[in-house]
Amino acid sequence: MKYSLGIDVGSSFAKAVILGEGSLLSHATMLSGGSYADAARKVSESAIEKARLSRADISTTTATGWGAAAVDFAGRTFADISCHAAGINHLFPSARTVVDIGSQFTRAIKLDQNGRVTQFVQNEKCAAGSGKFLQVIARILHIRVEDIGALSLDAAHPVDFTTGCAVFAESEAVSRISEGASPADILAGVHQAMAAKILSLIVRLGLAEDCAITG
Repeated sequence: MKYSLGIDVGSSFAKAVILGEGSLLSHATMLSGGSYADAARKVSESAIEKARLSRADISTTTATGWGAAAVDFAGRTFADISCHAAGINHLFPSARTVVDIGSQFTRAIKLDQNGRVTQFVQNEKCAAGSGKFLQVIARILHIRVEDIGALSLDAAHPVDFTTGCAVFAESEAVSRISEGASPADILAGVHQAMAAKILSLIVRLGLAEDCAITG
């Protein structure tokens, strides 16, 4: 059997998968940290070990993501937008719009019937519409990112963030805490602000159904 290693080195997390004859055998995720090259090696080693294979068993290695150029042992690299398109088309052939909410960037991607990218837009450099926004707010509130969703559902009066910038939103969140706003209301407000940012991208692109969300 031929085994393939796929690596996605994002700005915050590195991911790796092992495929055998098109089937997923294992996967691994870790923080990208200060060295994309080190993260790529470590996450790939973890995925290979989980699949109970050795590096010699891997016939092809492909890299994508923000730090793909640092994966010096990859035979090929691909743009992450193209990889999103190929992956979504494989899992959901009817999808014509893909929304990818990454750590630093959020993108809206339009696909044709063959799964090829025809157009895409992404948020500006500010991270207000991305996962980084949630990480910043979680740090301020001293909660885990994975607890944000459930806690936000307890909101009674969601905070209305007046800024579209993650940096200024951080200061605004601190101010709202001092005013007595609950963590649930702050988180619900963050979700509404992010949703507005993401919606603006979809409006710019033009929604074509079906729509799939990743990230």
